[in-house]
Amino acid sequence: MASILSFKNVFKGFGQGANRTEVLKDINLEVEDGEFIAILGFSGTGKSTLMNMVAGLDKPDQGNVTFRGKEIEGPGPERGLVFQSYSLMPWLTVKGNILLAVDSVFGNLSAQERSAKADHYIKMVGLSHAAQRRPSELSGGMRQRVSVARALAMNPDMLLLDEPLSALDALTRANLADEILEIWQQDQKTCILITNDVDEAILLADRIIPLNPDGTLGAEIKVTIPRPRDRSEMNNDEVFKKLRAKVTKYLMDVGIEGKVEGSRVLPNVTPIHGVPAAVAAATEGMIDDRFLDFSQLHKIYPTPKGPLTVVENFDLKVNRGEFISLIGHSGCGKSTVLTMAAGLNAISKGAIKLDGRHVEGADPERAVVFQSPNLFPWLTAKENVSIGVDKVYPRATREERQEVVEYYLERVGLADAMDRPAHSMSNGMKQRVGIARAFALSPKLLLLDEPFGMLDSLTRWELQEVLMEVWSRTKVTAICVTHDVDEAILLADRVVMMTNGPQATIGKITDVKLPRPRTRKALLEHPDYYAYRQEVLDFLEEYEHGAKPAKKPEPKAVAAE
Repeated sequence: MASILSFKNVFKGFGQGANRTEVLKDINLEVEDGEFIAILGFSGTGKSTLMNMVAGLDKPDQGNVTFRGKEIEGPGPERGLVFQSYSLMPWLTVKGNILLAVDSVFGNLSAQERSAKADHYIKMVGLSHAAQRRPSELSGGMRQRVSVARALAMNPDMLLLDEPLSALDALTRANLADEILEIWQQDQKTCILITNDVDEAILLADRIIPLNPDGTLGAEIKVTIPRPRDRSEMNNDEVFKKLRAKVTKYLMDVGIEGKVEGSRVLPNVTPIHGVPAAVAAATEGMIDDRFLDFSQLHKIYPTPKGPLTVVENFDLKVNRGEFISLIGHSGCGKSTVLTMAAGLNAISKGAIKLDGRHVEGADPERAVVFQSPNLFPWLTAKENVSIGVDKVYPRATREERQEVVEYYLERVGLADAMDRPAHSMSNGMKQRVGIARAFALSPKLLLLDEPFGMLDSLTRWELQEVLMEVWSRTKVTAICVTHDVDEAILLADRVVMMTNGPQATIGKITDVKLPRPRTRKALLEHPDYYAYRQEVLDFLEEYEHGAKPAKKPEPKAVAAE
């Protein structure tokens, strides 16, 4: 096939003099007509800068970028771009937004022909039923479909997808990725996808091209899985497994190694969690079995139509030092259970006991890491962590408390950023501070509510490794709410799967008997890993799209002979 796009010795940087940062270095790339390419890399490696040069929104400092043999001088309809954010006109309907694109390229057609063309692409992305709705009436996934339809309606030679799915929940993201693949297979347009999701890259692409943290391109990886590719079958495909392990290993080797130092020693100081001295003495030595006990837990909210049971009969016994992953589709009550355990949400019926005592109200003995870390933006990392430590270690000296703070900040890879104010940090750095703050409280129970949900896939991997490393030292009892199957298995001793709400409850529990300490690379090579993954995927598929599967009939009793 002929080359449609070419990068020749491209360099790109930003800033001047000592403040200059080189983003892309010596990029050489040829893309063939009809090919699907995935550019894969960590946040901040220059993926979007590269895409902007293809779109004509930016120019290289050195080298050149050509499309069909001609240097790219600016944007053009032959290169249709879909951003991470939807950029739709809020006052126009779905059809109105598509017609904007059609009118700009096909002004020579009659109004009737332009309308038919818009209808064609609206139908292609499955939105015919919503053609007259405005963006505010659409879900995130539907709005992103409008963006894809708008780009396609310009009939481009090349479709540019700049992380179009990263703002969506896991289920919507998977469904839309499948739709993009189907559309590409119909038209066979050249397609370049910027992504941070390995599975997405393997499902969609002919070639995966890693972008290294230093701004250079890594060695390309060819995807040899035959098309059409079925997402549900790939978990059992040996080629997929090997490819996934290869890409993951490469990315972790270039992006996640040697980031955590270990020079400080944790002082031997005892936390006090607001328990009277007499009680503390009486309960010295925590219980092991049923350390955390959810007993027939219900959460019921009053509504104008009567009581609504969100969580029903949630019954779970957790031993001390156990790590539980709580997984299920959006709206199944995972976070509700977690906030009740934290004492932030009243229990309607049933009980939660921790170390033999009823959970009543918030307490630092139960540390919570939310999706957003909620730091004080004007305080440094060290000051944000110190707030809790000063309360929990009243008998420690000031130096000992600072050692606790610095120990955990170092463990999460912030040894050189302890004195940086929170407002100057990336989301990933802020979440590191949140994790350090939780561990520094030396809690009896660590509660994690989708702690990496706001982060890109590769930063998430890095912080999962950080979390596992710090947890392996403390062995604190932990519950992590997640929608990520791989995260659930990586972290947990048991994966607890919840049915859909309302009246959500535990549908299945899987014991994860994989060796610890765990790393993502080691798990991908373990012979049992994909069997655990299939168990969880099968459960989630059964409850997909809010379904409540029909109860299986009870087996008939066999009369005794």
